[in-house]
Amino acid sequence: MRQRLDFATDGAHWPHRDLSRFVTAAGLRWHVQHAPHPDPDAPTVLLLHGTGASTHSWRDLIPLLQPHVSVLALDLPGHGFSAMPLGDAVAELCSLPGMSRGVAALLQTLGVTPVTVVGHSAGAALACRMALDGLLAPSRLVSVNGALLPLDGWAGQFFSPLAKLLAKAPLVPELFSWRAAQADVLQKLLDGTGSRLNAEGQALYRQLIANPGHAGAALAMMAHWDLHRLAGDLPALATPLTLVAGAQDVSVPPVVAYRVSAALRQQSPRPVHMLAGLGHLAHEEQPSAIAPLVLFTQA
Repeated sequence: MRQRLDFATDGAHWPHRDLSRFVTAAGLRWHVQHAPHPDPDAPTVLLLHGTGASTHSWRDLIPLLQPHVSVLALDLPGHGFSAMPLGDAVAELCSLPGMSRGVAALLQTLGVTPVTVVGHSAGAALACRMALDGLLAPSRLVSVNGALLPLDGWAGQFFSPLAKLLAKAPLVPELFSWRAAQADVLQKLLDGTGSRLNAEGQALYRQLIANPGHAGAALAMMAHWDLHRLAGDLPALATPLTLVAGAQDVSVPPVVAYRVSAALRQQSPRPVHMLAGLGHLAHEEQPSAIAPLVLFTQA
């Protein structure tokens, strides 16, 4: 069992491998996928995945967007084929503000200024944090089942300290990845999202979570993630935010999107685009429902 995924072997048949490249920024080697539009002046859409995912989660959305825009996707620190921070850099690059600065440094290195940023789950929180901190200035943000608010009640008080404990415990990522890779456990994890993935999607997640390095990065991200400040700052968000929610999402219930909509101080109301029959991984289940909500922002 490899501690980290290796692109030459594990990535041999990775979705859109031909679009992949590796870039060093903020002291980290990042895996990015760039799908350029034939027109060099076409706007760029940035895709930010959630905790425990990778560029693979956009595999079917990228071809729907590329005829209209350039597309940039990346693996967050330690996820997929991006390197994991070491030592003191873990707390920095795995926290919400630190990861925001890391992604901003990556975009600067790439010379990319996205017009639209699409974030799934924790990726939506990252996009909002970057906009609030002036690290990017897109015309619009798109939140797909965005994890934009802290967990309610006892869950919020319990899971963050638990994640901190697990992230520091020896062999926990190895044990987690070994157990989670088993078919019955993986199915329960996917069932917990309210989504139904095809065989390819299930196989890709199995490959990711079976790797201790990837599992450790997800635990580290959860351990250092704090949404309380973001929740307090969201009313000041000036960038238009499109809220998309899967009606069957049990990971981030649709009520979160409605609470965010009510909290935003913008000139026009922010409607919630509810996707019937889809769960937390709606962009993987039915990318054709997500693409128009991204592309209309380019008009």
